[in-house]
Amino acid sequence: MKYFFLSEGWAIGQIWTVGGIWNETAWRRAPDIKKMSISLWDKDKNEQMWLHQVEDAVLMLEIYPTIEAQKYTSNQNIGNVVLTRLIDAEQVLEYLSNTSAICQTNQI
Repeated sequence: MKYFFLSEGWAIGQIWTVGGIWNETAWRRAPDIKKMSISLWDKDKNEQMWLHQVEDAVLMLEIYPTIEAQKYTSNQNIGNVVLTRLIDAEQVLEYLSNTSAICQTNQI
């Protein structure tokens, strides 16, 4: 499995695999992406970032701010971002142990 953090108010758009953009017809299913019950709260940026788990076949993800998130951000010029560096479980634990943000767990 691979992991990534996604700020509250951002959504997942297109998803890439080895053969290009994920094709639900070819794969006969949607990609396995789960929002975990762990988040980081960065009080300096006033931002909550949720940990997400994604299957190994996924290489990259497009993310974009929702309309609701754009209301509260100072920089509304960001249309989308492509995450190309997904992390493994060991890297997640290392990041969580070294971050100055507050780690929260919630029941989803």
